[in-house]
Amino acid sequence: MIKLFTWTTPNGRKISIALEEMGLDYEAIAIDIGAGDQHKPNFRAMNPNGKIPALVMPDGTTVNESGAILMYLAEHSGKFAPKHGTSAYWEMLEWMMWQMAGLGPMLGQAHQFLKYNPGKAPFAEEKYHAEALRLYGVLNDRLAGRETILDELSIVDFAVWPWVSRFEWHQVPINDFPNVREYYVRLADREGFQKGYAQPLDVGPIPMPPKH
Repeated sequence: MIKLFTWTTPNGRKISIALEEMGLDYEAIAIDIGAGDQHKPNFRAMNPNGKIPALVMPDGTTVNESGAILMYLAEHSGKFAPKHGTSAYWEMLEWMMWQMAGLGPMLGQAHQFLKYNPGKAPFAEEKYHAEALRLYGVLNDRLAGRETILDELSIVDFAVWPWVSRFEWHQVPINDFPNVREYYVRLADREGFQKGYAQPLDVGPIPMPPKH
């Protein structure tokens, strides 16, 4: 059975959602990053960078970094990614890199300053809040007339959606981005997203936007 070493963060939920949607059998093993489990020798032996998630396949293959894990699982399962070398494949990579280099890191900084350390660094709060709003705007534009980021549900959606699920942490009025709102609610209604969101611990329901 596939083993997923993970926690209740957007990067962790990317992989549990993917595994659920792909219909792959797996065990989610909690790595409590608040308690420092990611720095313990047994985890660092799997991931020298000391970050969740980490994936261990039944044959012993270990894959780290959430984007790499998603691409590995897409190839392993033959699902949720366009054919390699096609224009759609490169479009997928563009949006994966956008999430990995932009959306994730910038919203992660917004978490640090807006949620966990409010009032300590006003310049940083303003900077990362403005960037969060800009990135939501990019996503909103992309989703105009679309149900998913690519033409079909893909690993890009598994990468992006968990970050949007923390819109309250970003202090983003998600109703101001109607395409993102509809996209977020639509995917939240999928069983795979619901089950994946609840791994490795069920910390409560998926946050829902305010009613219009």
